[in-house]
Amino acid sequence: MPNNDLETRHLETLDRDLGRLSNLERATAYVARPLVGPGISLVFVVLASLLAMVFFGESTNTFVVIIAAGFGAYMALNIGANDVANNMGPAVGANALSMGGAIAIAVVFESAGALLAGGDVVSTIAKGIIAPESMQTASVFIWAMLAALLSAALWVNLATWIGAPVSTTHSVVGGVMGAGIAAAGFAAVNWATMGKIAASWVISPVLGGAIAAGFLFLIKERIIYQDDKIAAARKWVPILVGIMGGAFAAYLALKGLKKVIKIDLLTALMIGAAVGALVWAIMIPVIRRQSVGLENRNKSLKVLFGIPLVVSAALLSFAHGANDVANAVGPLAAIVQASQSGDFTAAVSIPLWVMVIGALGISFGLFLFGPKLIRMVGSQITKLNPMRAYCVALSAAITVIVASWLGLPVSSTHIAVGGVFGVGFFREWDAERRMKKARIAVPAADVQPLEERRRRKLVRRSHFLTIIAAWVITVPAAAILSALIFFVISLIAG
Repeated sequence: MPNNDLETRHLETLDRDLGRLSNLERATAYVARPLVGPGISLVFVVLASLLAMVFFGESTNTFVVIIAAGFGAYMALNIGANDVANNMGPAVGANALSMGGAIAIAVVFESAGALLAGGDVVSTIAKGIIAPESMQTASVFIWAMLAALLSAALWVNLATWIGAPVSTTHSVVGGVMGAGIAAAGFAAVNWATMGKIAASWVISPVLGGAIAAGFLFLIKERIIYQDDKIAAARKWVPILVGIMGGAFAAYLALKGLKKVIKIDLLTALMIGAAVGALVWAIMIPVIRRQSVGLENRNKSLKVLFGIPLVVSAALLSFAHGANDVANAVGPLAAIVQASQSGDFTAAVSIPLWVMVIGALGISFGLFLFGPKLIRMVGSQITKLNPMRAYCVALSAAITVIVASWLGLPVSSTHIAVGGVFGVGFFREWDAERRMKKARIAVPAADVQPLEERRRRKLVRRSHFLTIIAAWVITVPAAAILSALIFFVISLIAG
C-alpha cells in the first residue's frame, strides 16, 4: 500500500508538472501569435533589400537603394493590409466568400494585376505633385522620395492599427508633397493638382455611395418588394449582371490594361457595352436554371447574386493590383533610376524586380494583416448581404469610369467605403419610409415598437466619424511626417 500511495503521489506530481508545461506552451503560443505577422514582415523587408543588392549591383548609391527597397517592401505590406480590404470586405461581409477564400483570391488577382498589367511608366514625382526641376540635385530628390515612401507607409500602418481604411494613393501624395515642400519650398507644389485631389475626398465617396444606393433602390423596388420575387429576379438579375460585366470590362480596359494597350474612354465604353450585352444573354438561361425550386422569399435571392459578387471581387483585385502597386514601388523606381543615371526629371520605368517586391508585399500584407480591415469594411460599418455587396462592387467600377470621364483623380478606397456608407444610409432611409407607411395602418399599440426601430441606426456612427476623420487628415498628416523625415535624412546624410 505505501508503494501504491508513493506511485500515486508521483503520478499526481507528474500530472501537475505536465499541466504546468501545457499551460506554459499555451501561454507562449498566445504571446508569440501577435509576433508572427511582424516577424514574417521583417523577413520579407530584409529579403527585399537583399534582392535590391543583387539586382542593382555595385554603385556609390547601392546602400541607398537597399534602404529604399526595404521602405518599398514595408509600404507594399501596408497597402495589402489596408487597401485590399476594400475589394474583399463586401463579399466576406455578405458571406459570399470565407475569409480564407477572399485572401486566396485577392493574393492571386492582386499579384496578377501588378505583374501582368501594372503600369511600366510612372510620373517621376507621384503624378505631378511637385516639379522635379525644383530639386537641386539627384541626392536631394532621392532623400525626398525616401521620406515620402517611409512617411506614407507609417501613416497607412497607423490607420490599419486603428481600423480606418484610408487611401494609400493620398498617403503617397501627402508624403511627396511634404518632402517636396521641405526640400524646395511651397512654390514647388502643383497646387492645381492638389486642389483636384482635395475635391476627390468629397467626390469619390459621395459618387460611390449614390451609385450603390441607386442600384440597391432598383433591386428593392423591382425584385425584393415584388409579390413574385423569383419571377422578378429571372428578369432583372441577368440585366444587373450584364451591367456589372459591362462596367468591369470598361473599367479594366480603361484602367487595368495600360501596360498592354492604351485605350481611350469611348473605346472602353464600347468594349463594355459589347461585353455587357454578351453577359446578359449568357445569364438569362443560367439564372433561370439557378432559380428552379427556390422559395419565394428574400433569402432565396442571395443564391443568385453569390457568383457575380465573387467574380466582381476578383476583378476589382486585378484592377487594384494593376493600378495601386505604383504607390508602393513608384518612389522606389524613381530612386533606382536617379541612383543609376542621375536623371530625376524624366519618366520612370519600373524594373521587374521592383514590381515583384510590390506585388509580393501587397500579397503578404493582405495575408498577414488584412482580416482586420476586411471585417471592418464587410460587417462593422453596416450589415451586408449579397445584394447590398453587389451594389458596392458595381458602384466602384462605375464611379471610376465616371471620374475618368470628368478628369477627376479618385481613390478606390474612398469609392468602396463610400459605397458601403451609401448602402447603409439608404437602408436607414428606406426603413424609415416604410415604417411611416406602416404607422398609418397599424393600431396605436404598435406605434411604440415602430418608434424604437426607427431610432435604431443601421450605420455605426462611431466608425463613420473615425473613417471620415482619417480621410481628411491623411494628406496633411503624411506631409508633415514626410517633411520631418526629410529633415532627419538631410541631417544624417549632410
